[in-house]
Amino acid sequence: MQPAYRVLGPGRARRADGTEGPVRGARLAALFAALAAAGGRPVGAAALAARVWADDTTAPDDPGAALQALVARLRRTLGAGAVASAPGGYRLTAAPEDIDLFRFERLAAEGAAALAAGEPERAAALLDEGLGLWAGSALADLPDRATDPLVVRVERRHAEARRDRLAADVALGRSAAVLAPLTALAGAHPLDEPLQVLRIRALRDAGRAAEALAAYEEVRRT
Repeated sequence: MQPAYRVLGPGRARRADGTEGPVRGARLAALFAALAAAGGRPVGAAALAARVWADDTTAPDDPGAALQALVARLRRTLGAGAVASAPGGYRLTAAPEDIDLFRFERLAAEGAAALAAGEPERAAALLDEGLGLWAGSALADLPDRATDPLVVRVERRHAEARRDRLAADVALGRSAAVLAPLTALAGAHPLDEPLQVLRIRALRDAGRAAEALAAYEEVRRT
């Protein structure tokens, strides 16, 4: 079953009636993303307001009241029980597994462990499921996402998961088939040593020894 709440891309939610759709409105989507980023833990009202209006020089005169109104709108959108009041703030009534970001992190970790254990087929299945949850940038609706440590962490893990998925293909003897995406990913991350090693190995396994040696020299110079 797919996660109820999606923040790996524009915010989407499955409502109590089973329908799924986008969370519309910039401030409403920012509130939803901020609550989802907490993974079901309470978030203080002041912290929520700061995140929702992080990019607004005309923040409301009464952030507390404005936030209450926004929470009421989010409850109408998601269902009355989706957002619970907590001491000093609010929380999304969800487990981490209900939120795509945290489910992705679990699947990526399990996929990496399977790869390390010599189980590339299982790793590929886990990583395909995890990578399939992505539909855009992580927490795309947060105004302050560029400085958010969670965004930095999960996007780094995304790059690692893509590398691990390609490594699973290499381990399964599919080096020639993955050289193009592997070369593109390596070009985007020139200082990722395990990724560069994987590209050189794939070139070698695909019977392109001269290119593998050239790639090694290029990485060494870099």
